[in-house]
Amino acid sequence: MAAAPVILAAVFPCLPNRCYVIDPANMLSCLKNSRRQACMGQQEGCIAHHFSHYAKLSDNDRRQLDALEGSATDVIKGQVLWHEGDMARDFYILRKGWAYASRYLESGTRHILEIYLPGDVIGLSDFAFKQRPSSVAMLEDGAIVPVATRQLLNLFRESSSLMSVCFAACSYQQAVLSERLVHLSRRSARQRVAYLLFEIACRLRRNRHTPGECFRLPLSQQQLADALGLSPVHVSRTLTAFRQEGLLKLSRGWVHMLDMQALANEGSIVGCLHHHVELTV
Repeated sequence: MAAAPVILAAVFPCLPNRCYVIDPANMLSCLKNSRRQACMGQQEGCIAHHFSHYAKLSDNDRRQLDALEGSATDVIKGQVLWHEGDMARDFYILRKGWAYASRYLESGTRHILEIYLPGDVIGLSDFAFKQRPSSVAMLEDGAIVPVATRQLLNLFRESSSLMSVCFAACSYQQAVLSERLVHLSRRSARQRVAYLLFEIACRLRRNRHTPGECFRLPLSQQQLADALGLSPVHVSRTLTAFRQEGLLKLSRGWVHMLDMQALANEGSIVGCLHHHVELTV
């Protein structure tokens, strides 16, 4: 069976040309929008919503994907879902909360490879491996839905179209990681921080959890540093500089982008992989 070609459109979504001034009323509106959009996302299964970014799904495709999802299991902040080297028997749907994938170096330092947001599928790219390439833990309390890898393989045997969509999802994730690697290896601290904030905002919008201009960020400065390859002091100084320049505002774990265009320029965002992916057969 020939694999379907995948086209990745490197377009950043609709950067506004105006500045956003966040006041308490706007913050309340942001919170309401976040909750309303989260509820909207619950009208269909997380996997179906995730895969719908890569191709138009038929009603039968959605029913088959929804059938994979069982009851959610509550998890707590800091709980490890699996360790690097564990057997890769299943993957998880992140129904609620944030999580992260990481690896520890020989020196004992940690590098955060990926940040998972509500609605993401964790471990989807691991199904071809016997062992986990990284560890995954929760950033906050949440809920996950386990899905056995064998269930996904059985589904692939029944539907070649869904197998192609899964291939597109994994290809997209690899492209995003490549884009992030460029920023980590060749960009300044200001560019790295600006880019990561934009990536998170765009993915939250894509998962229909925030309108994009403001979002909750449950990461400590140490965790941000581990994701960016910087020191916590460097991250703190960069965020302080952004606040003083009027680019963003931090308030009780929330990030408010006051000037999205300026932050886009700061992050050297001329094209990104978070708008849409088109799967052609």
